[in-house]
Amino acid sequence: MSKLISENKTLSKQINFIPKAIPQSMKSLLRIFISAVTLIVLWQSIVLFFALPSFILPSPAAVFNKLLERYDILFYHSWITAQEIILGLVLGLSMGLLFALQMLLFDPLRRWLLPILIASQAIPVFAIAPILMLWLGYGIASKVVMAALIIFFPVTTCCYDGLRNTPSGYLDLAKTMGASKWQLLKHVRLPAALPALASGIRVAVVVAPIGAVVGEWVGSSEGLGYLMLQANARMMIDEMFAALFILAALSVSLYFLADLLINKLIPWQHD
Repeated sequence: MSKLISENKTLSKQINFIPKAIPQSMKSLLRIFISAVTLIVLWQSIVLFFALPSFILPSPAAVFNKLLERYDILFYHSWITAQEIILGLVLGLSMGLLFALQMLLFDPLRRWLLPILIASQAIPVFAIAPILMLWLGYGIASKVVMAALIIFFPVTTCCYDGLRNTPSGYLDLAKTMGASKWQLLKHVRLPAALPALASGIRVAVVVAPIGAVVGEWVGSSEGLGYLMLQANARMMIDEMFAALFILAALSVSLYFLADLLINKLIPWQHD
């Protein structure tokens, strides 16, 4: 019996040692690779099993060939969309943090801003896009504002919840030590709210491409959304899937980059 227990302990140590020997970043990359291969195999299986024509669902090989054949055009439009997403993230995060701070510091203002903030999410994004095109034109400005508007609500709500739900023990200790209202905000509330803000940033990074692409669909002459519409109109479905693949890869890359930076800047969030 004792021999069996010792063998089980040795086996458990070996099992636990294998994951620890692999860095966390390598594990994440390995999971992404396995997921991508699984999706590609499933995609190819559906095409072969149902004998789907290329104008319905092109094969992964056809999409890959289009990526190589039109890499210059795809790269140009990808760069335009990436600029819209990044600028929209900067604008949306800044606005969300500013509004959250205003609702925290000025209680009468919160009573007016909160209903407006909620009502703004009841308006569909497609209904706002034509108005933005009319006001800001068909350039990059309207797409940046569209991306900022779509992430404004989750960032504001997450940051505001984090700021107002600061542990009361932290606040009482700081007040006992004579901290002013500004010092409470700077040294207690903001650091305590960073994990909640990090959750809002993760959501924002994922949904920001939606706002940029919707703006390109409504009115644009460049960007991945524009390229997808043009490819669909010319029945170049493989090119449309190539643009969609790049957009998905861009969104996933931005998410993992943001997650990496958040884990470096807020190491205590897991606690």
